[in-house]
Amino acid sequence: MSATAHPAIAMRPMLPADIPLLAEIFRASIEELTADDYSEAQREAWAATADDEAEFGERLAKQLTLVGTMEGSPVGFASLKAPDVLDMLYVHPAAGAHGVATALVSALEKLAAARGAARLTADVSDSALEFFRKRGFVAQMRNSQPRGGEWLANTTMEKQLPATEKA
Repeated sequence: MSATAHPAIAMRPMLPADIPLLAEIFRASIEELTADDYSEAQREAWAATADDEAEFGERLAKQLTLVGTMEGSPVGFASLKAPDVLDMLYVHPAAGAHGVATALVSALEKLAAARGAARLTADVSDSALEFFRKRGFVAQMRNSQPRGGEWLANTTMEKQLPATEKA
């Protein structure tokens, strides 16, 4: 039998050719996974961040962006915008519950720690709070951010990273 119950998750750096698909993953994730916590107008304003794909791609290119793949196809991405700040984490709804987000966050935690970060912070949507809590992140403060005429609430969360040995 050749079918796999859970396809293996691989990671690689983002490539410029990934931008259109990452923008689609971003939009689909927001539209399908955040409806319980954000209104339709809020989700539309948030997803519109990727409408200008050149600008969206430039944002990701300026960061350390990893792409999670299953069977060679991108299904999620995450980025560090500073050595200790996780900026974006989005997984396509069809790939949810397969460990893609966990693998991406774990990889960024290791990279941040290896670069000397003592902690990792993230501004986390209300829909992702429990995911981050389960991974050891602790809420620090509530925020409201403007997006396309709408206000979106999120929570700044922080996780202490293990110290790494200097070679």
